[in-house]
Amino acid sequence: MKMIVSTLLIALLWAGAPIKDGYDVGDTAADFKLKNVDGKFVSLSDFKAAKGFIVIFDCNTCPYSKAYNERIIALNNKYASNGFPVVAINSNDASQSSGDSYDEMVKIAKKKEYNFPYLIDETQSVAKSFGATNTPHVFVLTKELKVTYIGAIDDNARKPESVTKKYVENTVDALLAGQAVSVTKTKTIGCGIKWKRV
Repeated sequence: MKMIVSTLLIALLWAGAPIKDGYDVGDTAADFKLKNVDGKFVSLSDFKAAKGFIVIFDCNTCPYSKAYNERIIALNNKYASNGFPVVAINSNDASQSSGDSYDEMVKIAKKKEYNFPYLIDETQSVAKSFGATNTPHVFVLTKELKVTYIGAIDDNARKPESVTKKYVENTVDALLAGQAVSVTKTKTIGCGIKWKRV
């Protein structure tokens, strides 16, 4: 009887949404190659002068992504020149969220004048490997792709003027200063990634 129950539990787990935990702080991420809104393919290894990366799983349609949009642009403006560029990735299944199609990504990147890559993760393999669950969901990596922070951008999605803890900025500042990162993981607030139906 116990064996039957165990088998059923395993089957149920495999039948659900992606269950891979993804990376944890201290893990080394695998590089990837995804299509950018300019039609070119981008890998982290392309950034020869980078000291690290602010990888953000994001999208066009989520209200939280919209609320953080200007702050994401500001992060790149502040840190790209210091060696920590933003690399945004949209992993939403466009068949469930038409506003997250590649064509819509191109439109929003042009409208918002993105000066960082906005990549489409069409197979959702990169989101699964990272363990991304929400939009936005941030992973700060070192040049060697070691994960140093996972979580939210800051502590107030709705009101930028009321932010008291800038998690991503504090992480990158510490790394640039050669110091230990004090907060390595926070709870992500945002819309769930729209996974492909199987």
